[in-house]
Amino acid sequence: MRTNRLKWSLALAAAAVLTLSSASWAQNTPDQQAKWMGMESHIGNLTGHAGNAKEDYRRYCVGCHGDLGDGQGENTPWLDPKPRDFTIAQFKCRSTPTGTLPTDEDLFNTIARGLDNSNMPPWNTFTKQQRADLVAYIKHFSAKWQTEKAGTPIQVPPEPEVTADRIKAGQALFKRLECWKCHGVEGRGNGPSADTLTDDLNRPIKPFDFHDGTRFKCGTSDADLYKIFMTGLDGTPMPSFADNVKPDEAWDLVLYLRTLQPMNTKEKQIAKQLGLKPIDPNAPAPAAAPQQ
Repeated sequence: MRTNRLKWSLALAAAAVLTLSSASWAQNTPDQQAKWMGMESHIGNLTGHAGNAKEDYRRYCVGCHGDLGDGQGENTPWLDPKPRDFTIAQFKCRSTPTGTLPTDEDLFNTIARGLDNSNMPPWNTFTKQQRADLVAYIKHFSAKWQTEKAGTPIQVPPEPEVTADRIKAGQALFKRLECWKCHGVEGRGNGPSADTLTDDLNRPIKPFDFHDGTRFKCGTSDADLYKIFMTGLDGTPMPSFADNVKPDEAWDLVLYLRTLQPMNTKEKQIAKQLGLKPIDPNAPAPAAAPQQ
């Protein structure tokens, strides 16, 4: 009996040690972050220094993102969506492939632009130097920046001319990729899967509503939308389609999605001339062209 009890005690003690060890690796301590305060950022000719952003972070950012950058600021319980947890270094808006760190310029632009449909406002009142310093400060929260480099930005090919054929091809791709399951057949964000979506932390998340939205989560330009397809929004159900969509096809999808938005664009005018109707998910796929 004593021998068995001793074995159990040793096993439990070992388990406790392992648990504490893994917890210490999973969460950065203030001492660890203090050692990383020498972190820098590089945007063009600017060099940002984490130490110089400490006051700006405490004044403007800590209420949401928290002292440790873990997204647990005093405002967090009342916010939806929740603030970004900088300690895991996972970001939606990137020019880099899915699963990789963003560039310093990606973070620099996000601070200025803000994130639509969230509580993150545009901080375009900061000087460029302040933003560069804040980028370095954000990076000092995570061990990932100590061991990994940012991904290589994807190449965005020149935007093609808007044509009826491209818009129709984009609509066909919208159906084939089953974008409608989340975004709805009219792009209203009300697809059959919309109410079931969660992010990587199992929190409910809504798909983008193209019908009423004029500004995307990660920008406003066609190139911004192209990058969303090809890099994905890490931490959300929106994947990267880089392995499934050719660059030319991605541009077709961009042009089609512009027809769903409320602005009076060339794409929308062409769609009206075509009499383009919402997709029918149940309609059979068109027959393949006969081989010559």
